[in-house]
Amino acid sequence: MTKPILAAVAFAVFAVSPLWGQEQKPQSDMSNMSASDMHDMPGMGNDGSAHAMHSMEGHHMDMGPHMKMTALRDLKPGDQEKADQVVAAARKVAEKYVDYKVALADGYKIFMPNRPQKQYHFTNYWYAFEASRRFNPEHPTSLLYEKQGDGYKLIGVMYTAPKGTPEEELNSRIPFSIAQWHAHVNLCVPPDDKRSEMGGANPQFGLQGSITTKEACDAAGGKFMPQIFGWMVHVYPFEQKPEDVWSVERQAHNHID
Repeated sequence: MTKPILAAVAFAVFAVSPLWGQEQKPQSDMSNMSASDMHDMPGMGNDGSAHAMHSMEGHHMDMGPHMKMTALRDLKPGDQEKADQVVAAARKVAEKYVDYKVALADGYKIFMPNRPQKQYHFTNYWYAFEASRRFNPEHPTSLLYEKQGDGYKLIGVMYTAPKGTPEEELNSRIPFSIAQWHAHVNLCVPPDDKRSEMGGANPQFGLQGSITTKEACDAAGGKFMPQIFGWMVHVYPFEQKPEDVWSVERQAHNHID
């Protein structure tokens, strides 16, 4: 590959995706794997997950037809308290891992450390597996760092849930009145002879592609995926304003450069 792959979300979502199988334990370390390597992983060869990473190279994600957000709801009793507890837990975790070397020592792995990224995801694959079963705000799937000199500056954490998670379950984890979970949707995986088109101008395929329906994807010879990867939500616990702590725009645009 000639372009950097900055689809850093993939690391965690692979781990909690149903593609792994409900009883399969997560891999111990995928931090140095390329998209093509992931394509060769059991259960991922033909599902388009690796190809989606190619489609996200060098672009900014907007909340268009390939991004699905949970709808905001009216604030209900207990919502704010629950969200505050999540932020408190996220802040406690973040404070512990301000030094990224502590995170590495505790089992977090840098996803694609050798590729330039706006935001680096340090992922604990066991926590990702745990998140596929239950929500533990003290165990975020990933820690979010920005490159700073030879080291990293921690800015937030990411929680995940499998793509088949019902809305009410997501809402029970972090209330929709406070935060919006997001997922990547309407992916058309290109046929083998058109994979290179995803990296070009005005692509048809991938998460930046113009194709957004199964009918159009079928007509183009691709494979349509209504949703790829799982649900995600970022928390920036060091911020002061609620809209910054739960920033939707920041989490959308920081997936890729």
